[in-house]
Amino acid sequence: MNRMRNLFIGFFATFISSWLGLVVAPHLQFGGLKEHLDEDENQYLPPARTGLAERGARVYAANGCVYCHTQQVRPAHQGSDLARGWGARRTVARDYIHDRPHFLGTMRTGPDLANIGHRQNNEGWHHKHLYAPQSVSKGSIMPPFRYLYKTQRIVGAPSADALQLEGPDAPQPGFEIVPTEDAKALVAYLISLNRNYPLPEAPVD
Repeated sequence: MNRMRNLFIGFFATFISSWLGLVVAPHLQFGGLKEHLDEDENQYLPPARTGLAERGARVYAANGCVYCHTQQVRPAHQGSDLARGWGARRTVARDYIHDRPHFLGTMRTGPDLANIGHRQNNEGWHHKHLYAPQSVSKGSIMPPFRYLYKTQRIVGAPSADALQLEGPDAPQPGFEIVPTEDAKALVAYLISLNRNYPLPEAPVD
């Protein structure tokens, strides 16, 4: 009987200590984080994501982008992210207060995307990259996301949204390839990923 009691106490103590360390302590440390007011620019940081970019976050999740890309720039002593130009500073907990869910990621089959909107803010480039990755990034192993686009016959003038494709990726004469609403939302989300703003705990050098 004493053994069962001791075993139960051991299980209970293990559970409580894990809960305190993995749930309570992080909540006490980070749960009260709020936006930071940048008085020089008169804006709150990090900026909230709204509209098309917010929808794009759901498209990002639905297409499994998080399985191949991270959104966390490591400090200089933990890796070469800053040297690679993936960000102007390390990312910190405050950067994610508006994100639901959080796309920190665990694997880098592709580059980190925490600041892709700063590194590349051209919509046309992103659409070409999604439709035919190797056309803009030689040697890329990223699969094409062509189902986010549609091929349609040109009626009158070509669409302003039509992708500028060449070679084997180009549509047949008289046709054009245009992004769906999901593709537009995903690109808006990618361009919104820009964490080059300074925070008190992570200034920009």
